[in-house]
This record gives sequence, C-alpha cells and structure tokens, in this order.
Amino acid sequence: MSRLLVNACPRGAASRTLRLAEHATGLLGGGFERLDVYREGIVSLTPQTLEKRLALCAEGRFDDPLFAPARRFREAETVVIAAPYWDLSFPAALKALVEQLCVIGLTFFYDESDQPRSLCRLKRFLYVTTAGGPILSDEPGFGYLKLVMRTFFGAEKCVQIKAEGLDLRGADAEAILRKAMREAERLLAPAHS
Repeated sequence: MSRLLVNACPRGAASRTLRLAEHATGLLGGGFERLDVYREGIVSLTPQTLEKRLALCAEGRFDDPLFAPARRFREAETVVIAAPYWDLSFPAALKALVEQLCVIGLTFFYDESDQPRSLCRLKRFLYVTTAGGPILSDEPGFGYLKLVMRTFFGAEKCVQIKAEGLDLRGADAEAILRKAMREAERLLAPAHS
C-alpha cells in the first residue's frame, strides 16, 4: 500500500502545518513517501511544457520525467497534503502540483458519457492546514482540493485538519496546535477512518 505526504510548506521543518501533518501521518501508522513541491521544483505549466505534455500524452509516453509526480500520486492509496492557509487558499506551488497531477490517460480519463473517471488507487485524502489568522472559508483551499481529489482521482474519503488563529494577539499557538492534534486523533481513529 503506497502512501504519500505532499509537503507544500515553504518554511520546511519550521512549518507548523508540516508539524501537524506529521502528527496525522503518525496516527495513520507512518510509512509515508514524501513529495516536497519546493525541493522537486514543481512549477506551473508553460506553453512549452504544455505542448510537450500534450505530445507525450498523445503517444502514451508516460515514462517521461515530466510525469514523475503523477506516476507517484497514481499509486498512492492515502494522500496527505500539508499546505499553509495563504491569501484565502494555499501557496501557488500546490496549484502547480495539481496541474502536474491531472494527466489524461495517466491519472484519469473521460468515459463514453464524457465524465472524468479515475485511474488512481486513491481511497483517502487528508488536507492539513494552519493559519495565523482566521480561516474565512474552506472553499478556495480544502473545497477545491476535495473536488479535484474526488472528481479526477476517485478519493472516497476527504478530511481536513486545521489550526487557525495561531498568530492573533494573545493566542497560545501551542495550545491551538495541541487542540488540532487532538481533533486529528478523533478524526483518524479507526471508528472514523
């Protein structure tokens, strides 16, 4: 069983989001492969890379390095994405990764009625985020990712774990993180899994 932790936290080891995500992966039994969007240099598609991708897809050449993230993602049964809440959503590097993952013929296809169908093994998607202020809406972040994970990748279960208000005046960031960790323990207990 392949499991993947996607790190979209630009602060690396100092990230509170990554700390919360690592707690969650530990609750799930560990053993997660890691995909770090910053270390791997994930960038948005350009006209040139899009043209190359379309040509490779038309030839069914999914062994090209361009598709390495999508091949890894396709095999994962559990995916945890760690991304801070930025500008009412998440960092642009995560959207760039989604572009790299949505590959017709590799991670999904369109059926005879033009509906997307998954080619992935994904069963469970967990989104972990933290915010210095309040999270005003889940839709631009978790809502979007939940829709993508279900529509294109076939996720059966989508869960969000979040900690917000970490940097507000008088906030006890450690207490807020501990509370989010307890919520993760509740949400990821076998009865809820």
